[in-house]
Amino acid sequence: MIDLNADSGESFSHWTMGDDAEMMGIVTSANIACGFHAGDPSVMHATVRSAVEHGVAVGAHVSYRDLDHFGRVFVDIAPGELTDEVLYQIGALQAMARAVGSRVSYVKPHGALYNSIVDNTAQAEAVARAIAAADDSLAVLCLPGSEIGRIAGEAGLRVVHEAFADRAYNPDGTLVSRRLPGAVLHDPRAIAARVVRMAVHHEVEAIDGSIIGVEATSICVHGDTPGAVTIAASVRHALTDAGVALSRFS
Repeated sequence: MIDLNADSGESFSHWTMGDDAEMMGIVTSANIACGFHAGDPSVMHATVRSAVEHGVAVGAHVSYRDLDHFGRVFVDIAPGELTDEVLYQIGALQAMARAVGSRVSYVKPHGALYNSIVDNTAQAEAVARAIAAADDSLAVLCLPGSEIGRIAGEAGLRVVHEAFADRAYNPDGTLVSRRLPGAVLHDPRAIAARVVRMAVHHEVEAIDGSIIGVEATSICVHGDTPGAVTIAASVRHALTDAGVALSRFS
């Protein structure tokens, strides 16, 4: 049994990113942008409503305040300010969820913030403080072996580990930088086979050909990847064919 999550609600005003309507019928959890890297109040509200209609779990996809770079550039922000900004984003999505009779059940940082808190202790502590302050029943979706996972766990928060369907891995289990060739995968068949290997055999081939262990409760398919719907559908079918049931972790 495994969860399948996707980044969602990343459109902004009249600019559209991804196909949320189709993805909601495939995934079990939706990481919904909270306005800092993408999304706006109307997009957030509509995306939460769609998640609820499809029985998909609602997660807050929090980010650095960086619409210009889609949240993919590191920001050397003071920890206290980062706590406030993450708390603000969670609160905004919580309000949208309540408006449609639902709730936010987890938090997944986005982009550069996600990568930063793998090893940046100060920023990981800031994010964990914000999550605990917003609702200490919220789960934290993160990379295995990360600082945010360690700190959140020590703070009593539920930590859920994820793996990435369409991203290349370094031999140490971190993600290959998007600036490097081969960082993002595009072949639906190859991605689907890779995910089955993750779910069934708990391993993945790193970019250098080495095999590394993977212990994940959730698999992420990026909603902004070209062909994301086809990739997600291929992954879902491959998992089902392999006898792996899909179920939301929250």
